[in-house]
Amino acid sequence: MILYGMTAVTAERLTKIHPSGKKALNNIDLSINEGDIFGFLGPNGAGKTTAVKVINGILRPSEGGCSVFGIDPVRFPEKIHALSGVVTEHAQMYNNLTGLQNLLFFGSVFGMTEDEIEKKSYEIFENLSLSGAKNQKLGEYSTGMRQRLSLARAMLHEPKILFLDEPTSGLDPESALYVSNLIKSLARDKGTTIFLCTHQLRYAEEICTRYGLISDGDLLASGTLDELHSQVFSGLTVKIKADKYPERPGIYRTSEYITIEVKSHEDIPAFVKQIVDTDGKVYHVTAYKHSLEEIYFAMIEKRNESNAK
Repeated sequence: MILYGMTAVTAERLTKIHPSGKKALNNIDLSINEGDIFGFLGPNGAGKTTAVKVINGILRPSEGGCSVFGIDPVRFPEKIHALSGVVTEHAQMYNNLTGLQNLLFFGSVFGMTEDEIEKKSYEIFENLSLSGAKNQKLGEYSTGMRQRLSLARAMLHEPKILFLDEPTSGLDPESALYVSNLIKSLARDKGTTIFLCTHQLRYAEEICTRYGLISDGDLLASGTLDELHSQVFSGLTVKIKADKYPERPGIYRTSEYITIEVKSHEDIPAFVKQIVDTDGKVYHVTAYKHSLEEIYFAMIEKRNESNAK
């Protein structure tokens, strides 16, 4: 049984200004719990990779600070590297070495013995369906195989937190599904915290438990999907198909159905009853909350409107 409760990552007023003067991160406040699959979401150039580098002690913050399991990456970067694994979109490994030889090399960097590396490598190769390619040179690997080996390298020393940058980029659907299932199982079964950077909002909605939405270095919001939804939308959107509809404000009509906004599920029967009471026939009723993609763009619009004032 995995017990959660520790805070895995915290950031307070985290700011990074590049030598060019560009502010890549602007007063970021974050709190990520152990075992979360945290989606750090935004377009390319939003500040996601910079944040990962600062949190891992590769870059120093210009202002503010952060910690990983209570450890300051500025003071103790080697401790952060010992308990974290990082998979970048284009991870660099050695093409002239086999898959196993790559893991033997990188495992030694983490201070593992050769016996420890081999034992763990065979287990990981099996879990990632790479057993048949362990003695094959990396230069002969497909894109999907390389990405899975990158994940194997990051998992080798059993990190407490995994930083993944577009982990399914360039993968075929089968490989992408396999990686996604592995991410879920690591969080569920081992309590591994996942810090997932991606611009694929629909993918993140399927896999993540909490989210941070970033744009131009600004953290727009963070929280669960319901928490984010409540910040920009007041209720539910209901789609109804009927042969007639009562007149009321707030109805959006298409050729086949209408959509209305209601505060809660309890408001839906009353509206359907209005249709029935006027001898209308109801064929379909669907209530849904807005998608993560809709929430993100609503927040962008809200920010732009605020900046324009």
